[in-house]
Amino acid sequence: MSQTPFNRRHFIRLASAAAVLSTTSLASSRLLAATTPSASSMTTTAQAAKFVYVGSRTTRERNARGAGITVYQYDAETGQAKLIQTVEDVVNPSFLCFDREQTFLFCVHGDQQEVSAFAIDGNTGQLSKINTVSCEGRNPVHLSVDPTNHFLAIANYATGAIALIPFGADGKLAAVADLQKLPGEPGPHRIEQASSHPHMIPFDPFGRHVVVPDKGLDAVFVYRVETITDKPSLVQTSVVKTRESAGPRHVVFAPKGRPFAYVVNELDSTVTAYRYDGESGALAAIQVLPTLPDDFTGSSRAAAIVMAPNGETLYVSNRGHDSIAIFSLDSKSGWLQAVGYQASGGRKPRFVTISPDGRFVFAANEDSDNIQRLSVIPEGRLDTPKIAINTGSPVCMIFKTA
Repeated sequence: MSQTPFNRRHFIRLASAAAVLSTTSLASSRLLAATTPSASSMTTTAQAAKFVYVGSRTTRERNARGAGITVYQYDAETGQAKLIQTVEDVVNPSFLCFDREQTFLFCVHGDQQEVSAFAIDGNTGQLSKINTVSCEGRNPVHLSVDPTNHFLAIANYATGAIALIPFGADGKLAAVADLQKLPGEPGPHRIEQASSHPHMIPFDPFGRHVVVPDKGLDAVFVYRVETITDKPSLVQTSVVKTRESAGPRHVVFAPKGRPFAYVVNELDSTVTAYRYDGESGALAAIQVLPTLPDDFTGSSRAAAIVMAPNGETLYVSNRGHDSIAIFSLDSKSGWLQAVGYQASGGRKPRFVTISPDGRFVFAANEDSDNIQRLSVIPEGRLDTPKIAINTGSPVCMIFKTA
């Protein structure tokens, strides 16, 4: 398969793409700041989602009941979703993402060693398989697309490595272009931290680096992505250690122009605020807060983290307490303040996301076989959950707007 070369021209395109993404993010933030979360005027043509895609676990080893990838027609006004396609024979599609133009959908296969690509019908939203390739590691758990729309970044949880996989203009995936093992000493948890376990690999808002929380090493790595040769490569630029047994899992960024990143720590149920230097990729911790209320005495683990489009509220899910913790953000200091907690409407909310217009938070309750919809109300708080989708073992949900 012919691939577009990764040269200096594409490096310049990377910076341009990042600038476009920044402008879009800023415009969305200004729109949301000017309205209330429940206002119907928040749903614009650019923001309104048309289709929803859900990945669900499928294997007996996970005690799963999922059907693979399910596709839904989405009503942005009501938050309702109507099933239009079930893509079966897709093993453990545990995380999904689109290319930058939302022409293709990619998924990792949890507990396996593969990544798959699908074409999206622009009119119906339905999927058709393109191909599947090896990610050269076990249990890939997260993937993202670079700003130039040429390759995927993959986090291989079980084998402690991150990879870059190119794809063509037709969405077809190629072989791994670079694979990097994450260095360091495992944390003290004997079961969960026996080795490196990278759990997420998003590009930062500038498009220069990927940021990788490693649950096994109690560390957050930053890698610069080089695209000036014939194929992309990863170069480590910084690493910051967390508290022992924190188990950093996922990360989100403040809107561009605000130099902050937020990491949810699975094992000790906390969230850490970092000052983030987009030029060097350096992280510096400034605050740690619990994701659980003071009066909760049971066992729980934090899972997902998502930021409201306006950059004013952060949501974190708790598996065990079965809730969504709500935090407000100070735009100048980057500090968080706990606002409250809302029940997720089911057991083990592995994943949470927010609709592109900021009106609804969705909680994928893996052990209850449902996705609950929670309306965003003043101060970023959440209304009581209502069933949005019934599907077995849901673990990921993404919105198509283009």
